[in-house]
Amino acid sequence: MTHFLALETSCDETAAAVFTDELAVLSSVVASQTDLHAKFGGVVPEIASRAHLRNLFPVIDEALTKAGVSLNDIGCIAVHNTPGLVGAILMGVSAAKMLALGLGVPLIAVNHVQSHIYACRMAAGRDIFPCVGLVVSGGHTALFQCDSPLSMSLLGGTRDDAAGEAFDKVAAILGLGFPGGPALEREAANGNPKAHAFPRAFVADDGRLEFSFSGLKTAVLYACHGQDVSKAKPPEPGPKRANLAASFQAAVVDVLTIKCKQAMRKTGLPRLAVGGGVSANKPLRASLAAMCAKEGAELFIPPLSLCTDNAAMAALAVEKWKRSEFAPADLDAEPNWI
Repeated sequence: MTHFLALETSCDETAAAVFTDELAVLSSVVASQTDLHAKFGGVVPEIASRAHLRNLFPVIDEALTKAGVSLNDIGCIAVHNTPGLVGAILMGVSAAKMLALGLGVPLIAVNHVQSHIYACRMAAGRDIFPCVGLVVSGGHTALFQCDSPLSMSLLGGTRDDAAGEAFDKVAAILGLGFPGGPALEREAANGNPKAHAFPRAFVADDGRLEFSFSGLKTAVLYACHGQDVSKAKPPEPGPKRANLAASFQAAVVDVLTIKCKQAMRKTGLPRLAVGGGVSANKPLRASLAAMCAKEGAELFIPPLSLCTDNAAMAALAVEKWKRSEFAPADLDAEPNWI
């Protein structure tokens, strides 16, 4: 049995995990930077990189301790090297290369987006491929045809804001703080999702598997403040704010659900795997479950611990390890992939 140590630093979560070549996760540790970025209303790349530098080795040590192993027990190092914030990724890649070289073990580079889909396979405990994959997070909203764990072709992505980014921006408009997703979901629970008829881009076009949330964000802004937003203040707590949150959330959920249905019909694949931080949203999970039930399709969504950024989902490295697809010693950070 081979033990893997995996690192994740693609954005603002410093994470490490230990797992085996049988996909048994022995530990998964995540150090959040939310408090560092909250006052800025979003992730500041340089602050994220510096926090990774401080947090990474304590997180690795905690992951090893929880797994009950030492560095000498590690037979392979895995790291997410794409996509993400280049400075943040470099922290993880640099540490991974140093560890692999020092231990004399293979290094495996893993795609962060592909790992989000692989988290569904880990949670299912069985093969889920081929399937349609939806990765929906603060940085990505994209549909893929996933023929295998390592073979994913893009069906369509967002033309502007990612869904998670839209959640954060609308939460800022409503004065709900950062990160916006959980706060907006809580606020929406008290509102009427039909109070505002917000736009749902591209839903009528089943030939275009693309997303756009910028217009929806602007519609919320105008509904909140009118046309003159130069001196606008967030609305006070109450029905108005709750209705805006609920109507916005309903629009995002509708768009994501409809485009997933269209993707499954277009590809003929009756399986949908959903990953990324926004997949933790309860109304979205319920909507996708209802849609898949009507379509006679299987739905795979990982538990909340595997939805947001983590290193355990880098167990995708096991698939590369079986094929001896090891990374070179000069592995670099690749901020862009799709």
